Amino acid sequence: MKPAPHPKRELPIGIFDSGIGGLTVVRQIHHLLPNEDIIYLGDTARVPYGTKAPSTVIRFACEDLQFLTQQNVKAVVVACNTVSAWALPTLEKQFPLPIMGVILPGAQTALAESTGHRIGVIGTHSTIRSRAYERAMIGLDPLAQVFAQACPLLVPLVEEGWINHRATKLILQEYLAPLLRRKIDALVLGCTHYPLLKTAIRQTIGPKIRLVDSAESCARFVRERLTQLELLSHRRRLGAIQPFLTDETTQFDGYAARFLGVPAEPAWRVELTTATQPTALPQT
Repeated sequence: MKPAPHPKRELPIGIFDSGIGGLTVVRQIHHLLPNEDIIYLGDTARVPYGTKAPSTVIRFACEDLQFLTQQNVKAVVVACNTVSAWALPTLEKQFPLPIMGVILPGAQTALAESTGHRIGVIGTHSTIRSRAYERAMIGLDPLAQVFAQACPLLVPLVEEGWINHRATKLILQEYLAPLLRRKIDALVLGCTHYPLLKTAIRQTIGPKIRLVDSAESCARFVRERLTQLELLSHRRRLGAIQPFLTDETTQFDGYAARFLGVPAEPAWRVELTTATQPTALPQT
């Protein structure tokens, strides 16, 4: 007799980020697991998290995850490098469901891709300051040498749509020059906005350095984890993507076209509170 299917496997996957950059993670998970329903929360009213104190990041992350648990999700993906760096242990202790971040998958992939143990990481000030990628990689391979570079100007450039702008390319050259001098052989894109800059980054670093997209790595990690937990959906229809934002939704369609690239349900605005049930607001 076959064992009964896991009762939660047809529930949605919850994914959250401080803003809309986490849609690149949604995109990769939807690509690998197209039958899964996804609920996405972007805390656009309080973005960016990368400039906040770690204690504030942890508090915001707990409120984000509380909202997703109220949507009856089966697992949560933290599609935010800053939250993954500072808040993941707290979230795992406080919430009784599978929680996955982006840093460990990215670190594992970087070590697998690197041939000379010289790995560069780019991210926000907060992610770089946390040294989370460095700790993860050296914990897995003590021979790894990790060189990190904060790139605070890249997120606003991506959100402005300046993907191939001359100014963006010049700024990338400035940010990446110190890492190239270190003779890195792999580069981790340690921010969910950065995958949109892959072409410009490749033009800057040349063809030999391996690019590690933390969104792609995270999607593969999620598939493996849900398989192990027997939580993969068995439905045959295409999964739905339901976005929630904590600020106005009027610009979401434009961002979704760039970051997500696949159809999603209309975005709903929600107000996160410390109460048990967040307040749902009409679209603006």
